Amino acid sequence: MSSTTQKTYTPKASEVTHAWRLVDADGQTLGRLATQIATWLRGKHLPTFAEHMDLGDFVVVVNASRIRVTGNKAAQRKYYRHSTYPGGLKAVSLGDLLEKHPERVIKHTVRGMLPHNALGRKILRKLKIYAGPQHPHSAQFRAAEKQQQRATAATETNAS
Repeated sequence: MSSTTQKTYTPKASEVTHAWRLVDADGQTLGRLATQIATWLRGKHLPTFAEHMDLGDFVVVVNASRIRVTGNKAAQRKYYRHSTYPGGLKAVSLGDLLEKHPERVIKHTVRGMLPHNALGRKILRKLKIYAGPQHPHSAQFRAAEKQQQRATAATETNAS
């Protein structure tokens, strides 16, 4: 009897490189955008995905204030928090939160789609959300482009 077992590939921490992605939330639906962001943060789009590791990309979301919600969700959906004191339950509608803090709406939605443990908290730190079109991460995007150019140049020289 021959043993032709296949080994499960597990990436090493030194092999992991996190890319940077820019997402424009202008006119996009909240839930559909959040699932896409959660997939990129988690690394499920990669062929080397490992459930117990942080392999995903950094995601920068711009124009968070221009996100779209369908139906009556802006008035009917409530976000609750409690101060731990008696009578300390606070409720804020989605519409009010979108006006004051649109970043929190996207962050809260994505957080619910990530693992509820230390890994999920670590992954959520790679999410950067901005209400307007400006963001301070342009240097990271330039560095990623240069790294891609070096990688393609190296493969071209190896191929010839």
